[in-house]
Amino acid sequence: MSKLVGQNVLMRIFIGEGDRFGQRLLYELLVELFKKEGMHGATVLRGMAGFGAHSVYHTDKLLRLSRDLPIVVEVVDTEEKIEQMMPKIDEMMCGGLITIEKVTVMRYSHKHEA
Repeated sequence: MSKLVGQNVLMRIFIGEGDRFGQRLLYELLVELFKKEGMHGATVLRGMAGFGAHSVYHTDKLLRLSRDLPIVVEVVDTEEKIEQMMPKIDEMMCGGLITIEKVTVMRYSHKHEA
């Protein structure tokens, strides 16, 4: 895996917890895709509350609304790698929001075993 330190891109994909592609949860498929394609890493964050394009409020405080909490999938990689992935991501998504911003990676490493 190449070094990631320096100027790169952060992509955030905002979807719902229950969003699917085929029979599978979308966020799980996205993470599997990023791993398969050799991305440097991905993180899935589950939101406590939020709303999207339809202004439907989702929260974990009300049991009846807690079935589709906000999910954010974050990926940091090179701009070229992110751009290369966009057609595959677009194919899997039927809604949601994707943002991209430039970031400076200060450190990228894994723990060494003692």
